[in-house]
Amino acid sequence: MEKGLHFPEFFEGVTRRRNVAGQIQLLLLASPRVLRKMEPGNEVFLHCPGGDASRPGSGSGAASTMTDLEVQVLCLETYGSRNAQHYHALPDGRLSCVPERPEGAGYQSLRDVFMSVFLPQGYPESVSPDYLAYQIWDTVQAFASSVTGTLATRAVLKGVGVGDETSTVTAATVTWILKDGTGMLGRILFAWSKGSRLDCDAKQWRLFADILNDVAILMEILAPAFPACFTLILCLSGFFKCIVGVAGGATRAALTMHQARRDNMADVSAKDGSQETLVNLAGLLCSLLLIPLVADNLHLTYSLYGLFTILHLYANYQAVRAVCMETLNRARLRLALRHFLQYGVVPSPAVINPKEPLLPGLHQQLKMTLGAPLHTVASRVMDLQRALEGNSANHLIFFNRATGAASILLHRQAGSVDVIKACTHALLLEAVLFWEVTPCILEKESLLNLQHRVREEPNHKDSAVVSATHQLLDRIFPKFLTGLMTAGWVIDRNLLGPEEWRVDWTIARKKTF
Repeated sequence: MEKGLHFPEFFEGVTRRRNVAGQIQLLLLASPRVLRKMEPGNEVFLHCPGGDASRPGSGSGAASTMTDLEVQVLCLETYGSRNAQHYHALPDGRLSCVPERPEGAGYQSLRDVFMSVFLPQGYPESVSPDYLAYQIWDTVQAFASSVTGTLATRAVLKGVGVGDETSTVTAATVTWILKDGTGMLGRILFAWSKGSRLDCDAKQWRLFADILNDVAILMEILAPAFPACFTLILCLSGFFKCIVGVAGGATRAALTMHQARRDNMADVSAKDGSQETLVNLAGLLCSLLLIPLVADNLHLTYSLYGLFTILHLYANYQAVRAVCMETLNRARLRLALRHFLQYGVVPSPAVINPKEPLLPGLHQQLKMTLGAPLHTVASRVMDLQRALEGNSANHLIFFNRATGAASILLHRQAGSVDVIKACTHALLLEAVLFWEVTPCILEKESLLNLQHRVREEPNHKDSAVVSATHQLLDRIFPKFLTGLMTAGWVIDRNLLGPEEWRVDWTIARKKTF
């Protein structure tokens, strides 16, 4: 019989694998018992350095002593998916900790320190799968933005009179105050007008903010060339930059909520700040090298701005494209419904997110108001009664074919699924009005008949179209909802952006009884 280390059969599991150096390692799973005496036929072979992994008994490392038999693996400890170590019981009763991968300990420790400083605790399990791709592109865009920002700062300082003996400190101070004041006003106005939409279309607004930031930087670089309009240009640039601050900060918070998978939003946000600080530091060092080169050289300044702006926009586009959100907004719901009608299955978030439009499209869409107040859509009792006929859902929809608009009333008890259903109803109306439904395999005849009635019969009542689409919705929505859950979409919350108006139309029915 070949020589080897004999282990008793009460060891519950043995994993055989190769380590980094190509040697065979055996991982003994935890056992509550101690080693007993050897039993023939129940042996495994530990390969030591210098031995042959394929022949247990060859090489100097194959020899074993009775002392080795007294070492027992008590447990395996892991730190996320990055580190693992074994605990052994030594003959004298002490507990010994042995790292699973002792090779390259120096490199491993530096890597661990870097990950501890700049990545959330528990990475990669504690964040979304798209975290790394987004952060890499976000780092590139932050570096490019830092360099172009330095070019803009130099131009602004030159424009306010730094280095010019004829300029006064008071004039420069007034210009700066006007710039900051205009920016503060812009921040308030933008947050008031668009704040509720930033969550729903976070990727679009994120890209919009970076494009607007590049426009503001260009204005600051060009401002010294127009001394008569310098203050006006600077104020307008400050206005744009404050809008960028609101849109960028709000969408970053929305993306952080998406990335945090262990209720660790604060940690993810803090580590993102550390990454951005490191990148900005690198950008400052690069700017120190570039500033002496661009002094009094406008062509080089414009060339560098163009180069880094292209890099900035490309990195931003790739960053938002890397984000794969599982919550439904209107664009993702529209794509999912279209795919469902055409192929009969609901696509996963990984399929839909790359197709989500990041810029305003030119194709026709239904103007949809989700959560509209009743007085804006119905002026007579008959209008409300007509909408309630045969309706058992928690939404009412009022359609105006002339304006291409649909106003949706939500019941006071409407939940997330009800909101998704109401929005799906409006999208079915949009399909009847604007979509090419010939490729559809689900309800193709019904959609084609509705399209014919709407397009060929201009006097056809809008309420009849709503009623027909309601029947269509009742047939397809249960399967569509099941498909959404199966495909991995989140349905207990959504980003469809309803208004706060809610109506309880069951009061009249209760009084009738």
